[in-house]
Amino acid sequence: MNRTFLVVLATGALTLSLAGCGSGDESVDASGLRKGTPATSAPATTTPSAAPATNSRITCAEFKTLDAEAEKQVIEQLLADNPGGPFEGSPNVALGTAKLVCLAPSNADKTVAEAAGITP
Repeated sequence: MNRTFLVVLATGALTLSLAGCGSGDESVDASGLRKGTPATSAPATTTPSAAPATNSRITCAEFKTLDAEAEKQVIEQLLADNPGGPFEGSPNVALGTAKLVCLAPSNADKTVAEAAGITP
């Protein structure tokens, strides 16, 4: 019984690891986007998950209500508005930092740029 269980477990693990390999020509970066393909802009929506017009003034409370694409747009705009900062060239680090610091209730009324350290 134990030997059969181990064989089934090993086969399942091998199958899962091979399924994740893919064909190799669809390389994906950490954000889930394919490398080497042009980014397409999403049409503007009026839902609460859309990025606000004034990204530099968005608070952590507002940031937490955004969807993933809107969060990414806000961070990219903040980095573009504040060149030479600590997150220059690292938008994924800036996004992760913003998500973490905005979880703290004490940062709810702070701007994302201030709470995440994008601006002094």
